[in-house]
Order: sequence, then C-alpha cells, then structure tokens
Amino acid sequence: MRFEAPSARVLPDGRRLLLQQGPIDLVIEAVGEPDAVKAAREAAIRRFDGLLAELCGELPLLRRPVSRTSPVPLGQVARRMHAAVGPFATSGFITPMAAVAGAVAQEILGVMSRAAPLRRAYVNNGGDIALYLSAGEQFRIGLMKRPDRPEFFATATIRPEDGVAGIATSGYPGRSFSLGIAEAVTVLAPTAAMADAAATVIANAIDLPGHPAVERLPASAIQSDSDLGERLVTREVGPLTPDEIETALAAGLAEAERLREAGLIVSAAMHLQGVSRALESPMIFQEKPERRLARA
Repeated sequence: MRFEAPSARVLPDGRRLLLQQGPIDLVIEAVGEPDAVKAAREAAIRRFDGLLAELCGELPLLRRPVSRTSPVPLGQVARRMHAAVGPFATSGFITPMAAVAGAVAQEILGVMSRAAPLRRAYVNNGGDIALYLSAGEQFRIGLMKRPDRPEFFATATIRPEDGVAGIATSGYPGRSFSLGIAEAVTVLAPTAAMADAAATVIANAIDLPGHPAVERLPASAIQSDSDLGERLVTREVGPLTPDEIETALAAGLAEAERLREAGLIVSAAMHLQGVSRALESPMIFQEKPERRLARA
C-alpha cells in the first residue's frame, strides 16, 4: 500500500496547521508562547511522518475483531486502538479500527504537549478531536446534526476539571460505516481513542432492526477491505414516526448511560431526524448555537 509523502502547511488563518497523508487529514491548533507553538508544531510534523506506514504494517490485525485472546499490536497507536475497544469487545463485535481516528489524534496531541508548555491545543482528525487544556482554559464546540453537514443541535463547553480530553462523532452519513440509524452521536470521553470507540458503539445501538425504511448493504459490497466484512451497514433511512424515533434514541441513551456508569465516557448527545437527546450534563446545552463554533 503506497501513499504520497506526508504534507504540512499552515492554513490561511495563520493559527492552524494541516497535516495530510493518504486518508488522514489533521487540523491542529496550539495556543501558547510563539516559541512553544513552533516547537509543538515541529513535534507534530516529525511524529506524523511514518505514522500511516506504522498502521498499515499491522492493518490485517487491526481489522480483526478483538477478544480476550486477541494478540496485542506492536505499534504505539495500534496498541492504543486495541486498548480503547477492549472494554466493548465482551458485548459485541468491534475491531481496533473503531478507534483509529481518535488514537491518531491522541498520539499527535501527546507529542505536542510534551514538546512545549501550551495553554491549550487540539488535533482534529475528521471530527474526532484530541484536546489539551491547561488550568483556566476552556473549549467550546458545536454538536453536529449530521457529520456531513455543518449544522449544530447543541453546544458543549469543556473545562480541565471536566475530565474530557477526547471528542468523537459517529453516524451513518459519516465517512465511517455504522450499523445503526443515528445521524450523529457525539461522545465526550477521557481520551480521544475511547471517545471514538464509544461513539461507534452508541451509534450502533440506535437502531430499528428490520425496519422497512432502513436501507442496508453489506460493508464489503461498498468497501471490499472493510473490517466489518459482510455485516449490514446503514446507507439511508426513510421517514420514521415520532414513536420510532424515540424508541431508537432511547436505546442509544441507555447504552450511553451504561458506558458513563462504567467510567468509559463523560457525556454523550445524539440526533435522529430532527430529534436530539443527551445525557444530563452541565457541559451540554441544547440551544441554537453559532455557526462559527468548532466542529465536533
């Protein structure tokens, strides 16, 4: 598997750095003294070079479902992916790929925060965000109605004391496949890899099995090397009744609450056909947010 060499450039706003290679697009911002920001960016660029090759070298293993007897990958990011999905492996099918975007973002943020003292920083990997906040800082995001549209149904304000260092969004219209029918599930979690895995699991739980309005296809028919194989993934969802929407969202809320009680997530919000639900949390506000908010 060959990809073009990684590229790095500062975006026109002068604040954000864009790192790209193959399927990975990272938007990075670091806030601090100029020398610290420079050092953090340089650390991110160095670590990014070769990261995709590391993952590709273990791709067959990363596409296999995790179980108690699964071999642990060798690479640092691959091990983080494996560890993040481990808590979900006992209750259903999941592979380390469910945490890949969050784990990559978390790796880059880690080298940045170790390279220099920063006030705050984030690495956004296609909507899955690793976040660093020093004391007194905060981060405000908009929670999206759908991963493919810049519309928000709620906002979340995160502070260091909230214990949130990862934000991830999953849903069937997004770039990854989903077994469920949610348009968006956003999870706030202690790490980006855990947020990524949990968002996948909660989105899968929001479902109406066998419903005639839900169009599904085998994942392998859409992407031949998908880690989901022949499992049916959602392609389109027709109009649902209010009761059906509530039933599906209730299943997602129940799964999210279970994960929160287990200490795997801090909070979660979800959206389906114009209806939004969220775990009770002082961080999340379902109001009309501003368009300029950061993408969750």
